[in-house]
Amino acid sequence: MRSATGFTLIEVMITVAIVAILAAVAIPSYTDYITRSKIQEATTSLLAMRTKMEQYFQDQRTYSGACFPNTVAPKPSGLKYFTIDCSNQTGTTYTVTATGIAGTDMAQFSFTIDQGNTRQTTGVPLGSGWTLPATNCWVTRKGGIC
Repeated sequence: MRSATGFTLIEVMITVAIVAILAAVAIPSYTDYITRSKIQEATTSLLAMRTKMEQYFQDQRTYSGACFPNTVAPKPSGLKYFTIDCSNQTGTTYTVTATGIAGTDMAQFSFTIDQGNTRQTTGVPLGSGWTLPATNCWVTRKGGIC
């Protein structure tokens, strides 16, 4: 009598079912993790711009004229998921905004910082579990968690 080798169809089906259940749990968690890591590009760029804006103010005694090339506070370029823009520039105020680049999964995210270090999340994807936070902060997790 020969002994049977290999797997039965039931054993293979059970293995496939277990792998499918694990994937159903792991893939959404991994996707959220990747999104949170991409948000860091915006927040670190905004913090760097705030530092540069303050350096510009120390030199010029105004925020007007910052965010242009060949100044101490040029807008960063070459970001993969966000663009940085300056607005509301007066002698004593500014707002720097990080907006998700269209065509990426970050397109609906938007974050701001101003001269008072007020950090706001102004846009998140609707209907995906992301919500705007109740306080002035940068959202980093689904549900409006900062």
